[in-house]
Amino acid sequence: MSTKQPAKETATFNPGWVMNLVGGIFSALSTVLTNTFLILLTVVFILLEAADFPKKLRIFLKNPERALSAIEKFSRNANRYLVIKTLISATIGVVIWLWLLIIGVDSPLLWGMLSFLLNYVPNIGSIIAALPVALLALVQLGVGSALLTILGFVVVHIVVGNIIEPKLMGKGLSLSTLVVFLSMVFWG
Repeated sequence: MSTKQPAKETATFNPGWVMNLVGGIFSALSTVLTNTFLILLTVVFILLEAADFPKKLRIFLKNPERALSAIEKFSRNANRYLVIKTLISATIGVVIWLWLLIIGVDSPLLWGMLSFLLNYVPNIGSIIAALPVALLALVQLGVGSALLTILGFVVVHIVVGNIIEPKLMGKGLSLSTLVVFLSMVFWG
């Protein structure tokens, strides 16, 4: 009578694969750290130059006060634009979060934050934010919920992008609402 030994499963450990993985991780980490260092260094140099910029501009230009005034006005308008855009994006993010919470899509806070961030990307940001959520709703909840998700995104972006945003941008930047709306239509 022969006794058969149970088949031994041989687990092979490949140290070369592990070393390649660790090497890839360290390479990616070094790239991130290098880019972070370069960005921080650039910011430091910008901040160091900011104090001397008006002096250099006065030397370089014939009418420096006018140029400094224009730069200051542009800076104020750019800051005002960013504040208004951030408030609009935050509103979109909150409304999308609430809509997805009502529908029952997983991770509504994540999708609301993604909508907030991608609202800064003109024209395609809202589409990029809506596609993964719609696919998740389709897989998770079915066709009806996916359509409701898309409908929510479309309604929010139409109302905010075509009614609220032109009014706020017009008032905040001292522009005509009609001019803002027509420029959005033309450039969009």
